[in-house]
Amino acid sequence: MNDLWVFGYGSLLWDPGFPVAETRVARLLDWHRSFCMSSIHHRGTPEAPGLVLALDFKPGAVCHGIAFRVAAPHADDTLAYLRERELISSAYLETRQRVVFADGGAQEDVLTYVIDPAHEQYCTLTLEEQAQIIARAVGGRGPNDAYLKNTALHLHELGLPDPDLDWLVARVRALQSG
Repeated sequence: MNDLWVFGYGSLLWDPGFPVAETRVARLLDWHRSFCMSSIHHRGTPEAPGLVLALDFKPGAVCHGIAFRVAAPHADDTLAYLRERELISSAYLETRQRVVFADGGAQEDVLTYVIDPAHEQYCTLTLEEQAQIIARAVGGRGPNDAYLKNTALHLHELGLPDPDLDWLVARVRALQSG
């Protein structure tokens, strides 16, 4: 197998879980980062679902994130790991997309997990509805608010703040403080 490129836009930003040979700030066109996936495993339970980020198709949208290059000797193991992690349910679709690097150039055939809008875990909620869920949900990988805060923090560290995530962080903090 050749080197593997993976696009990270959520928890992969701060917890890739695989050996990374190179990172590049990148953008994915016609997709946007959204808490549009009900989480019944990692950040919630079947009885009290949380929310996780997914890429939702939207013509004209842009999602900023990181393109991770995995060296060829680690590509097969990384792909197996990501399939186990990201395809725990069939709500994500494993796709290959083209990303554009912030410093110029582009990369084809980048592994990218996107939401299946026909899946029962797909949801469209207002930011307030998202905040209400994120403030209380907990799943197998921890509290939903930690996922939100870590993602927002890492986007800021990369110089790629997401205004919706920043609003959610502030609103969740307010909800939790009573």
